[in-house]
Amino acid sequence: MTKKVYLTLLALVLALAAQAQMMNPVHFRSELKMLEGENAEIVFTATIDPGWHVYSTDLGNDGPIEATFNATKMEGAEKVGKLTPRGNAIKKFDNMFGMELKYFEHSATFVQKIKFTKPQYDIDCYLEYGACNDEMCLPPTQVDFKQKGNAPVKADAKADAATAEAADEEAAPTAETKADSSAVAAATPSTLNAQEKDTLWQSSVDELRQLGGSDSIADQSLLYILLMGFIGGLLAVCMPCIWPIIPMTVSFFLKRAKDDQKKGIRDAITYGISIIVIYLGLGLFVTAVFGSDALNAMSTNAIFNIFLFVLLVVFALSFFGWFEIKLPDSWANAVDSKASQTSGLVSIFLMAFTLVLVSFSCTAPIIGLLLVETTTSGNWLAPTLGMLGFAVALALPFTLFAMFPSWLKQAPKSGSWMTTIKIVLGFIELAFALKFFSVADLTQGWHLLDREVFLSLWIVIFGMLGAYLCGWLKFQEDEIGGDLHKPMPVLCIMGGLVSLAFAVYMVPGLWGAPCKAVSAFAPPMNTQDFNLNTRTVEARFTDYEQGMAAARAEGKPVLIDFTGFGCVNCRKMEAAVWTDPRVAQKLTKDFVLISLYVDDKAPLAEPMEVTDEQGNTKTLRTVGAKWSYLQSHKFGANAQPFYVMLDNDGHPLAGSRAYDEDINAYINFLNKGISNYQK
Repeated sequence: MTKKVYLTLLALVLALAAQAQMMNPVHFRSELKMLEGENAEIVFTATIDPGWHVYSTDLGNDGPIEATFNATKMEGAEKVGKLTPRGNAIKKFDNMFGMELKYFEHSATFVQKIKFTKPQYDIDCYLEYGACNDEMCLPPTQVDFKQKGNAPVKADAKADAATAEAADEEAAPTAETKADSSAVAAATPSTLNAQEKDTLWQSSVDELRQLGGSDSIADQSLLYILLMGFIGGLLAVCMPCIWPIIPMTVSFFLKRAKDDQKKGIRDAITYGISIIVIYLGLGLFVTAVFGSDALNAMSTNAIFNIFLFVLLVVFALSFFGWFEIKLPDSWANAVDSKASQTSGLVSIFLMAFTLVLVSFSCTAPIIGLLLVETTTSGNWLAPTLGMLGFAVALALPFTLFAMFPSWLKQAPKSGSWMTTIKIVLGFIELAFALKFFSVADLTQGWHLLDREVFLSLWIVIFGMLGAYLCGWLKFQEDEIGGDLHKPMPVLCIMGGLVSLAFAVYMVPGLWGAPCKAVSAFAPPMNTQDFNLNTRTVEARFTDYEQGMAAARAEGKPVLIDFTGFGCVNCRKMEAAVWTDPRVAQKLTKDFVLISLYVDDKAPLAEPMEVTDEQGNTKTLRTVGAKWSYLQSHKFGANAQPFYVMLDNDGHPLAGSRAYDEDINAYINFLNKGISNYQK
């Protein structure tokens, strides 16, 4: 019986992991159908896999992702009316959204009517839709349509077009204007012709592999996430709603096995494993619903980061004692009642589930911070490992105390020390919240949270944390917990002094000091309005082709820095490695430095159509998408930071490099590129 249950749980975990892979349940095709006169229809037809459905149009802002028509270019044509769904739409009231939804199963058709206005047309548009099944949903997905040609317009429309063409000729640049333009062009780097541009975009994956490849940081980052989850679980154990449960739970298991100590230990271990399975299933569920690519894209999405900012602020206020995050008591009571009515392994599993529900008010903020950190990492294993570490740490004391009951007498009693831990975590979550607002601010170019503003807020937060730990600042939770005039423990005062010292350490950063300890979280140095630091290194170019043209004209090698506004390790490298005088001199004098931001949301002047490694055609519409494609297509990598040195024809000079704060190794990396370039 025991083996069967464990095998069933293992199959469930493997099934959830399999669902986390990329899926394509909806297959669209698009076409242009000519109608009578000057009218036509752009038709999007879908074949939908069994079990999936595609939502219709006009569902409202509070509903799921509805189908919408979006025009990137409509030259010689204009829209007539709205996007129209055709077919047998299913109407059903959805309890989760609290509204009636319309969706299609098996097949769907969406039609956008247009009218031609000129003899020639050039249309570039796309359909955006949402698809779900009973267990998960896909992120917003696009279906592209592009076509140009001759349009069936009337004679008077042709005359209007001819008139417009003549007006364009009259507006042609004069000789004086052309001379001015030539002067401007002469002041800029030499441009590249079409063949040279194509050469620069050719894949260099094999060359890079032969030269030594890249320093992988996947193991380190995943280990960090696992440890972060484990630490989060240990903190959760010390919360007021979990610590008092330990003696009661352990006592329950000992009574169940009064005459059989081995059975008690076996039941306690099963209880611990059940907690791990529940939390691990939560991590896999997050991965299965969103998928790694969607999470990576969401990590730099302004709306998503603002949501995370608000979420962490709410968690912080909860820890400060303003309100309590709590699930309905009826949920826990129902599960607890079911556990009492059953026996064996099922009852133990239901008891573990009861613990998860009862402890939600304490674990939700920690799990929220953990999932925020893991889902924004872009790695599908991250949520799983993070929740695994959390669950193991949370289950460990229950299992150990059940195996060794005498340890309970030596364990500290619940009290005001738990309130202190809660409030300290509240300050930490408040500080982390600013990081996510900063990502949204950087990608959108709002300039609301520049570097000195960010540091000012962190100085205040950690200054107040230090004042609290030293006993100078009190919260309502402390008043409830006991004597307000009771001196703080020595350990708290020492922590308070460290926090105050950290706040003082950040003060010079307001005038441009590197502050390497916070460089991973603070906005980049180029957002500083008042900067006395002259040792900063900034890229001369943020455009690949312009930078390559300048390098060719100057006869220098190129260092490409694939980075991101929200990239933590990129900021660490810039503060810890690039500020070294030896590195800075080489980057500014011996190389043409090009920084390409893969999360830049600025729209491209013209959408770019490319073919990925699987042969699928997709359209790039933002600057960041263009540089992300360049990194994956040309170099076979998609993580940042990513450094690669090129000659003037776009060929790698040495192996690439990722996050590594070893300054001497970075200098050797640069020297190798310079040496190979000179050869």
